[in-house]
This record gives sequence, C-alpha cells and structure tokens, in this order.
Amino acid sequence: MPAHKHIKVAQICADLGISRSTFYEWRAKGRAPRCSRLPNGEIRVSLTVYEEWLASLEESA
Repeated sequence: MPAHKHIKVAQICADLGISRSTFYEWRAKGRAPRCSRLPNGEIRVSLTVYEEWLASLEESA
C-alpha cells in the first residue's frame, strides 16, 4: 500500500507566501486545509487535501 504524502505547515506557508501566524489564524477560523496532528504534536496536511483546498479557492475566487 503506498504511503500518503504529507507536507509541513512551513512548506504550505512558503508556498502561499504567508506567515505561520496567518496559517494558524486561518486554521482557528476553519479556513485552512484539514490538518492531522502527529503523536509528537506537529501538524501535517495531506498533499491531496492541500491540492483540493487550493482548487476550491480558485473556484470561489
């Protein structure tokens, strides 16, 4: 079974040109892509979920 690719919050912030605080603000408001919390407390986002989230932004713009 292939492993699902996950990306770090820092990668998303770099891709979008936003700060970490902006990402976490969006997350608190329910506007960020769906996240998963690892046992060590770090947050990851499935690459598929991130790509779908980006596509949904394009459709609503």
